Amino acid sequence: MSTTRADPASLDLMFPQELISLEVSALLPSDLQIRPLASTDYKRGHLDVLSVLSIVNDLGEVAWVNQFHAMRATPRAYFSIVILDKASDKIVGVGTVFIERKFLRGLGSVGHIEDIAVDKSQQGKKLGLRIIQALTHISENSGCYKTILNCSDANIPFYEKCGYVKKENEMAKYAPERVHNAPKL
Repeated sequence: MSTTRADPASLDLMFPQELISLEVSALLPSDLQIRPLASTDYKRGHLDVLSVLSIVNDLGEVAWVNQFHAMRATPRAYFSIVILDKASDKIVGVGTVFIERKFLRGLGSVGHIEDIAVDKSQQGKKLGLRIIQALTHISENSGCYKTILNCSDANIPFYEKCGYVKKENEMAKYAPERVHNAPKL
């Protein structure tokens, strides 16, 4: 266990803590904390929690920190949050909402929820629900006219409990794999 937990006020956060719903924060067990992703969260197991979703290619802390700063440099676009176990100073839940600006709906915006993951040891404690509630709050308070997400058929009942409704279908086309150092367009 870590005895040198960082005070949330001293962390280098992706966005201001005040954007996270106080109501959602209050619903968490007292041994957990919800907050924006911090530049030091690589060390707190951010990628470990994401690995419950998919294959995670860990390119190292420097690359992770560079990605954090690149995302934060896009104003009012990326809002990644974590749920932290206070005793261990380890991340146990994660999620992101990113804001897409549109030409439709009077130059409206849409919130896209992505990468919702809860550590296997913490599942069944409504942490996924709290993450969705917090991200939806951020999306709605950012002026989005809707918040959307993609999920497997097996997860539809969970998202319906969160207030979401099934609408339309998702399509995907994956790019061919390329060498890690290949130039990106």
